Amino acid sequence: MEAIRSEEIKNRRGEGTGAALSLMKLEPAALRGEIRAVTSKSMAHRSLICAALGDRVTELTITDLSVDIAATAECLRSMGAKIERQDGSYRVTPLWDNAVPQPLLNCRESGSTLRFLLPVAAAVCGGARFTGEGRLPRRPMDPLIRVMREHGVEFMGPQQTMAARRTQGPQDILPLDISREMKPGVYNIEGNISSQYISGLLFALPLLPGESRIRLLSPMESSAYVDMTLETLAQYGIRVEKTGDGFLVPGGQTYRSAGPMEVEGDWSNAAFFLAAGAVGAAGGVAVTGLNLNSAQGDMEILKILERFGAEVTADRAAGSVTIRPGAMTGTEIDVSQIPDLMPVLAVTACRALGPTVFCNAGRLRLKESDRIASTAALIRSLGGRAEEGEDSLTVYGNGALRGGRADSFGDHRIAMSAAVAALFCQEAVLLSHPEAVEKSYPNFFRDYVKSGGKADVV
Repeated sequence: MEAIRSEEIKNRRGEGTGAALSLMKLEPAALRGEIRAVTSKSMAHRSLICAALGDRVTELTITDLSVDIAATAECLRSMGAKIERQDGSYRVTPLWDNAVPQPLLNCRESGSTLRFLLPVAAAVCGGARFTGEGRLPRRPMDPLIRVMREHGVEFMGPQQTMAARRTQGPQDILPLDISREMKPGVYNIEGNISSQYISGLLFALPLLPGESRIRLLSPMESSAYVDMTLETLAQYGIRVEKTGDGFLVPGGQTYRSAGPMEVEGDWSNAAFFLAAGAVGAAGGVAVTGLNLNSAQGDMEILKILERFGAEVTADRAAGSVTIRPGAMTGTEIDVSQIPDLMPVLAVTACRALGPTVFCNAGRLRLKESDRIASTAALIRSLGGRAEEGEDSLTVYGNGALRGGRADSFGDHRIAMSAAVAALFCQEAVLLSHPEAVEKSYPNFFRDYVKSGGKADVV
């Protein structure tokens, strides 16, 4: 067994060797000190897309390159944008002078990339071929495809003949070809399946020649993610009006660059270190580089940790938060607006005393893993007790976990949650496929070790 080094996770997988880590030993420890938040993955997706659709070159400060952000950048390059990375920033030259008709867009495993760019490619390139990896081809897209089809876009699986299409219907799974430009109009779409559908339409509809409306057929979940989209659109001069049942989007608009921009810190990934402060030693953990006025919904982690009983100290001016443990007790958490937080909050619930109920969690079954099942499996594998419902999870906390062998299920948020759990286990945790963290936070284990965590590659 060799000790983990600063760039161990990234280098093992990313330097052409084809090798991937398979097992990591995580030992009980107490994190302490200060961690700087990585760039928000969600905001980076949005900023890259808007810059690529802009009217001039934009410099974006994005200090951390994850697999998902790289997927969006590469797809935008394939569409005709020029994106150069230099010293923690991206120089983005808009795609308009070099727009590629029918580009091949490999979204890898990034749902954001696929769902954002599906409407954009229809509006800008007149179509494209989309491919993906992992669970992405099986993740749902039907509501977005249906509403785009209603507005002139054709969808066809690349191997499907016209005769098969007439008898079997179109194939709506990846790989997928789209053709014909999208038309303006009224887009009736469900709001409770994926906010990414709404964001994708919001990026594309301003480019169409006429006015469009998005009419939500059900209440919108993860609404903060749409607020993040609206905030980024406004930064690029795009007007969108909220209505009683959705959004009004004037057509014929131009994305206008506001000049150099720094993408804010990521509350979703900061949540792992904030939770580590709640479950660990009295010294606590501080996370800096955060916007405490952010539209990111996962800033809700602060209120939830307080409800558990942790001590939360926020410095709005400095953009920093310190979390210290307290007398932790179970609570009830509605995760409909904050689905990405459930795995790490479920681990936190094991540190508390009494049951914690996570409700309105059904969409978590459609993530990189079935996160209700994989979170429950993680807790059970470490000696805890968790019970699944169709759209809920109940964790029965007793203040500690035993430890043992845990599966990340190839899911970055399960892998990082396991690392938080290891801090208060009685024995070591052997985690399979820790390299899953590359999807959103490639240097997670570097920062974890730097803060006092114990992680060794087996």
